[in-house]
Amino acid sequence: MKREIIITSDGSTTIHLPEWNEQYHSKHGAIQEAYHVFIRNGLKYVDQESISILEIGFGTGLNCFIMLLETEKKVNYVGVEAYPVAQEEVVKLNYVAELEANDKRELFEKIHETSWEKKHDITNNFSLTKRKQFFSEITDKNCFDLIYFDAFGARVQPDLWTEDIFKIMFAALKPDGVLVTYSAKGSVRRAMQAVGFEVERLPGPPGKREMLRATKVGE
Repeated sequence: MKREIIITSDGSTTIHLPEWNEQYHSKHGAIQEAYHVFIRNGLKYVDQESISILEIGFGTGLNCFIMLLETEKKVNYVGVEAYPVAQEEVVKLNYVAELEANDKRELFEKIHETSWEKKHDITNNFSLTKRKQFFSEITDKNCFDLIYFDAFGARVQPDLWTEDIFKIMFAALKPDGVLVTYSAKGSVRRAMQAVGFEVERLPGPPGKREMLRATKVGE
């Protein structure tokens, strides 16, 4: 499938798949979306000093890199990606410059250069494990405080937004764990509720009216 690097509305890059007319991040602003959905409504909402995060759709590593920039918490970060981004694509991404983080360039590079299927210390407080697997293959139980659900949209990959997938997410979270996603589709919200999540609609990032935050309550 053809892949192109494009510039989104806030000046940051993303990968565009013309055949699907789909992007790895919002065309209305990759960095803006990451901050709004995953930092403000995820990380800042789960207020604790030590946190374990599962990212569904590691992709370009943008969410992981922003985490490194935005928190001094002790972080255990697990990124799941079935089709890793190629290194020749990584070098074309402008996140370091757009985030004015040139002093952290080595960390962005380290995120992408570390091997898969092994836990690595990116900094003293931030560990990263990249796992190459399909989301349906995740078997973690009661492991994570927060899930960044950043899969391709339900329009192009509806099988990633089903009750079966959200059962896996529910099981992977610790009691009172939280899942955040840019999606606000009614079918997605109902699938989350069907497996036991309490779901709230929140104002969405630029270009989207709403997003969803789901909590594993009562276990």
